Amino acid sequence: MAEQDSDPRTLVEGLSCASLVDAMGRVHQHRAHILSLVSPTPERSLFGEAVTIGYLPYRSDLTATNEPGFGGWFYRAIGDDPAGKVLVLSSGGYPEASHGGGTKLSRVQNHGLAGVLSDGRLRDFGELAAYDFAAWCAGEATHWGGGVVAPSAANVPVEIGGVCVTPGDYVYADRSGAVVLPAGSLAEVAAEARRMDAEDESDRAAIRSEDPRRMRSGDQRATEQ
Repeated sequence: MAEQDSDPRTLVEGLSCASLVDAMGRVHQHRAHILSLVSPTPERSLFGEAVTIGYLPYRSDLTATNEPGFGGWFYRAIGDDPAGKVLVLSSGGYPEASHGGGTKLSRVQNHGLAGVLSDGRLRDFGELAAYDFAAWCAGEATHWGGGVVAPSAANVPVEIGGVCVTPGDYVYADRSGAVVLPAGSLAEVAAEARRMDAEDESDRAAIRSEDPRRMRSGDQRATEQ
């Protein structure tokens, strides 16, 4: 396995979500990609180590779970070294419900996290766009979701868009979707993604030199692209 870089961000610099997803397919055999995400700032990619909050359908009798509120669960999740982390919020079975907005998620800005990833909805896209972090989610919400779902656990494995995210995984998201990268193989996956990008560039060069007449006749089968 490749040696881990001291700064994980340098490992993925210049790579895309699609490249990392392809590389994950070579290195691992489990699903790692998340589709159909939107962002108030789609030009911002998101990368960082995951901290998680697990949501469940709201129950008024679970007072011990409800008492900390979002703020209490947030501080349990981020711990003492929050800078650069990605706050991952599971939908809790209600992807159409709001899981946070400009006020609650101002904590993400205050503590220097890289951003938020959720397969639920977020509110206040205008406010979120004014912050420095990146936010990717299922869509924008208008109605408060507190009576539908509630945070119930911090830094536990969660399911996001059909993908298992464990605390300490790395999350990368851009316009094409998101990918969850195991920390132990981050360097290996990133190196494989760069090899695959180089292969794609070589294929593009071969395609540029194709002879259309020979391709139509089946005489040239160099790339099968």
